[in-house]
Amino acid sequence: MKIKFNRNQRISCITKVLIDNPNKIINLNNFTKMFNAAKSTMSEDIVIVREALNKLCMGKIETVAGASGGVKYIPQISSEESKRFIDELCEILKNPMRIIVGNFIYMTDILYDPYIITRAAVIMASKFAEIEIDYVITVETKGIPLAFEVAKLLGVQLLIVRRDTKVTEGTTISINYISGSSKRIQTMSLSKRAIKKGSKCIFIDDFMKAGGTANGIINLLKEFESEVLGMGVLIDDVTTQHKLVGEYISLIDFKGIDENGRVELIPSQKSDPNL
Repeated sequence: MKIKFNRNQRISCITKVLIDNPNKIINLNNFTKMFNAAKSTMSEDIVIVREALNKLCMGKIETVAGASGGVKYIPQISSEESKRFIDELCEILKNPMRIIVGNFIYMTDILYDPYIITRAAVIMASKFAEIEIDYVITVETKGIPLAFEVAKLLGVQLLIVRRDTKVTEGTTISINYISGSSKRIQTMSLSKRAIKKGSKCIFIDDFMKAGGTANGIINLLKEFESEVLGMGVLIDDVTTQHKLVGEYISLIDFKGIDENGRVELIPSQKSDPNL
């Protein structure tokens, strides 16, 4: 016996399917089979979901025409919610107990907190929503959780660049680059199987000081005949004025630690991708 669903039940399930698969095209036939309902009924339900999400600034649903078309959910966040979250994160990071030896800020718990990273990723992903890319790329550091969530929200694969080569990666391409802060020569590598030639990427990381890593990523991708279309970081160290990269966005500006031991953090002034 086929199960019958009322409209409220269908709308709940449609919303979950779309939100669980951001930026993925879902054919209407999938919904008609799921609910044993006509396409016209599914279209009416999707209109209701679209209007509700728009009113709450929780994202938008786009219709994709063609034989392989359907609908897809694009995550969004209101400017008010974005500002509120970034302000709260600044206050958390300003806690003087986070200052560790060398005048560094302890951030590990923040970068591995699903609640915080998921929200930061929505803000970051919304900045790049209009850019067509093939991959999100990052390095094997604490920025991986943020990069993963951004990749998921944009509906693309995550690439992780290694600091050294691994046998399990197969043939790799490695480059040497100069760290922008320490001026030391470092190495990064990426498997030849990981990326297709001519790919478009965005680079996501947790922290930028002078931009040496970001510049290294740009040069590494050139070896794959690929390019970086945009860069985003959670926190930008604005005390380092001379960056090795040009345009990028950030959510928070780190302005240093004053003589009284206060951490100076403000919502970033670099919030427009325009890359």
